[in-house]
Amino acid sequence: MAEHTILVVEDDSTVRELLKYRLGKHYDVFTATNGEEALDEIEETIPDLIISDIMMPKMDGFALQSSLQTDKNTRIIPFIFLTARADEEARQQGQRKGVDDYITKPFDMETLLSRVERLLERVEMFQTELNAELGQDFSNRLLPDRVPEVDGYALDFHSEARDQGGGDLFDWTQTDEGTYFLTIGDVMGKGLRAKFYAFSFLSYVRGTLHTLLEESTSPAALMAQLNDMLLNDDVLEDTFATFLLMHWDPARHTLTYANAGHCRPILVGPNGTDIPEHSDLILGLEEDVDFSEITLELAPNTALMAYTDGLTEQHTQAGDMLGEEGIRECAREAYGRDNPVEVLLERTLARSASDQFEDDLLVVWLERMGP
Repeated sequence: MAEHTILVVEDDSTVRELLKYRLGKHYDVFTATNGEEALDEIEETIPDLIISDIMMPKMDGFALQSSLQTDKNTRIIPFIFLTARADEEARQQGQRKGVDDYITKPFDMETLLSRVERLLERVEMFQTELNAELGQDFSNRLLPDRVPEVDGYALDFHSEARDQGGGDLFDWTQTDEGTYFLTIGDVMGKGLRAKFYAFSFLSYVRGTLHTLLEESTSPAALMAQLNDMLLNDDVLEDTFATFLLMHWDPARHTLTYANAGHCRPILVGPNGTDIPEHSDLILGLEEDVDFSEITLELAPNTALMAYTDGLTEQHTQAGDMLGEEGIRECAREAYGRDNPVEVLLERTLARSASDQFEDDLLVVWLERMGP
């Protein structure tokens, strides 16, 4: 975990250096002699906690706190006020302004250290809860509320985030001709940053799909546009993604797909499993990439399974990763069951060193039913 940063604002040089020395044994400490200097320091580094005197020249502690509360990036920084003013009026003024703690000089250093530790623990707990809430919100936005219901077909998916998870996404769009685009992706990275980029990426995919469908239903053409976007967009220019884009035509029982570095989909049927040998460069690496596409015909009682690398990278009891061959074995065992995705995950965990998945994962199962 990164070291916490504390800003000490104190015009008395003796007190300031004492605090810097003692706190510096546990935290990253920087100092200012008044509120104006503190604002300059905060422009460079936003601290996790501020310990400030109240009575200071140029800008006092209350004015400093009021100034920081006008900015959304600094308004939640916790404050501990140190002051020689022991009167009740100063204490009440601090409470009205949302001061987190109030210590009167001369103070006991061990008491101060204890209160600093308690406040930082509270901040850390709040940040963890906030990240979890934001992460769940992003996760919900990266997945559909429902899937298409098409006669003669069964479509199911399962998504599972580990902690904050990463940038796994799944979406579908219906065309005017009664066909569907299924999009499955994995934006590189973990946690909220990956989720944010995945959400931005998915938003662009949706918009580009609607525009492209007026001219073409080619997954390869769309993939080329997405690649150019990642290389030229200011927000997403450093983002890399694996992506599987499938055009599903239920009437013709075909799937045409372009694969940009994503896990290869698996065909599962009564005769076992098969993997079409097809994948291009991942998105966001090179300009002017020509993507190719392949068309598969789904026979009766045949399923196509797509997934993200959280499945392949699950460690087995032998200590190695499950890998593509391990997934094929699990898929064969899941085939023909009432809930194949659920059985697939159960079989995966039965082979695993852990009783839970180590990373976020996504599984999509599209099956053409028999007569």
